[in-house]
Amino acid sequence: MEYIEGDILTREGFKKGYLGFNLKESNSRFIRSIDEGFGRPPRKASYKGIIIPSMINMHTHIGDTFIRLRKAPLPRNLEELVAPPKGLKYRLLKEASNEEIQRGIEYGLKEMKENGVSHFCDFRENSIQGITLLKQVLSNNRNIKSIILGRPDDLVYDKKEVEEILDNSDGIGVSSLRDWNYDELSKIASHTHRRGKIFAIHASEAEREDIDRILSLKPDIFIHMVYATIEDLMKVKEKGVPIVVCPRSNMFFNLIPNLEYFHHTGITLMVGTDNGMLNSFNLLEELEIIYKTGLWSLEEVFQMVTYIPRKVLNLNDYISGSTLPASLVVMDPEEFDIKFIVERGIICL
Repeated sequence: MEYIEGDILTREGFKKGYLGFNLKESNSRFIRSIDEGFGRPPRKASYKGIIIPSMINMHTHIGDTFIRLRKAPLPRNLEELVAPPKGLKYRLLKEASNEEIQRGIEYGLKEMKENGVSHFCDFRENSIQGITLLKQVLSNNRNIKSIILGRPDDLVYDKKEVEEILDNSDGIGVSSLRDWNYDELSKIASHTHRRGKIFAIHASEAEREDIDRILSLKPDIFIHMVYATIEDLMKVKEKGVPIVVCPRSNMFFNLIPNLEYFHHTGITLMVGTDNGMLNSFNLLEELEIIYKTGLWSLEEVFQMVTYIPRKVLNLNDYISGSTLPASLVVMDPEEFDIKFIVERGIICL
């Protein structure tokens, strides 16, 4: 039996204690004992620090990671780079081979696993082809899972295409309302809801958008909301819709998310790294930005990438149950650095 000791992040907050797990299990490493009191483990702990469940990256575009690997300069104008269908990103995606795109995806998965991420919520471009490319790479990667949100190839509702996307994904993730004809987008949202799948949308990223029209689509998740007003955020909170913030991505485009507004309204926040072409998939770099504002405690910041997204996505936490496979991260209490990762089936130092 191996032990790790320190401040364990539970759903109720940090509790001092230790976790024990068996490294000799043939299929998985299961948590065998949990002590949330002030007792010490039966023998010296292998690692000490802040212990959290593996992290959930709630917003990625892993398909464009290959562009970062090209090391090409990118425009810092949001519309020039990422607006569908003519943004540079979409032109490069159409020009790239499947092999190059998949090498980028593989690289992104490696980054996430090395940084304690066990699940990521990915916005998949290129319709069913994009979903297929990701699934092919995932089939060769253990210990990381994707919540796949597809999107149509064009900015129109095609019933057959949307049905095929929903048959092969966890839902739909679309760009901002300003990119779409409202009626077309409304049909996509309604179709997604009828299938009981996730409908997520970028909102108020480059400019303030009509929050009432967006809410009428009944989204399950908002992305960004950089230009949202206090009044907008209060309406979102009343509907109980969480927001995913991606500070580093926003900063690339000289956009500053109004974290004070988010804190003031008490809205449910989660965190993502956004486009793989812009930044690494290191969630800790996003958390450090949020924590250094002084608006949230360390406990609250870590909740944004552990228990909150698990509740939204209905996932296990891999800490609270003794029959669950161990999937956790030990953090250095002084810095945003990982000391030790226990994945489901792999021990990473």
